[in-house]
Amino acid sequence: MGTPEFAAPSLKTLIAAGEDVAAVVTQPDKPKGRGKHLSPPPVKELALKYNIPVLQPEKIRDEAFINIIQKLRPDIIVVIAYGKILPKAILDIPPKGCINVHASLLPKYRGAAPINWAIINGEKETGITTMLMDEGMDTGDILLTERVEIQDNDTTDSVYEKLKDIGANLLIKTISGLKKGMVRPIDQDDSYATYAPMLKKEDGRIDWAIKPEEIRNLIRGMYPWPGAYTRWEGKQLKIFKAQVASEERTSEEPGVIIKTSTDGIYVATGAGILLITELQPENKSKMSASEFIKGYKIGKGQIFD
Repeated sequence: MGTPEFAAPSLKTLIAAGEDVAAVVTQPDKPKGRGKHLSPPPVKELALKYNIPVLQPEKIRDEAFINIIQKLRPDIIVVIAYGKILPKAILDIPPKGCINVHASLLPKYRGAAPINWAIINGEKETGITTMLMDEGMDTGDILLTERVEIQDNDTTDSVYEKLKDIGANLLIKTISGLKKGMVRPIDQDDSYATYAPMLKKEDGRIDWAIKPEEIRNLIRGMYPWPGAYTRWEGKQLKIFKAQVASEERTSEEPGVIIKTSTDGIYVATGAGILLITELQPENKSKMSASEFIKGYKIGKGQIFD
């Protein structure tokens, strides 16, 4: 059970390992692009390539759908970024349980956007956890984990690319270990639990009163979606890349442009200066900050809010 590109390598690895994939369950096709043509999820495309039956229920709790899963009699159900919470009626079907591949080191970052929030919060590492699912949100017993360093220039996009393949390999290790009796479930320590709720567009708005490193982390964690942004002259300005120029407090108010140069736009924050190097004006293409400076009347003393 899975939907986005993140789940595709795991399905491919299961097939390559010779596992009998009885069916793939994924979200319904959704309209995409300007023409709003229905587009299949990446997991569906891969399943059809290997002639694996695909199920796309509108409602996961639908009795007819649950009956289909029961008739398949799966030993294990694998769940990776499916997009809906499974009811107990499904969790109870496979005798060996439902295994989830989650993109964090549980119990940290339970929820829908673990990669984003790990970067936003300035974490230096994240990883993959496989777990036995229960009715809670990412609260099941841990099976295996693998750690991954978050590098200084990583974004959600780059960490996502690393973790999708690591998740696929850890899933195979988990299933093999369970078959051999070498993997034993471990309770999560709820006292260490943190949460990673689904992102909203407004989460990307930059608060210039915080530290420059915190703003930079927000920019990295919000890339590619929903994007970190500020407002300038009444219009939205998306910020894609930035550097900490100084951690010394400036006399300027947060959000005030200190100077512009070929390097980019230097902006005062609550505890230092941020250098913006790549951005996107409203209804325009992405560009370097130096290109933006050449094409727009922006300079010292103007304000981002």
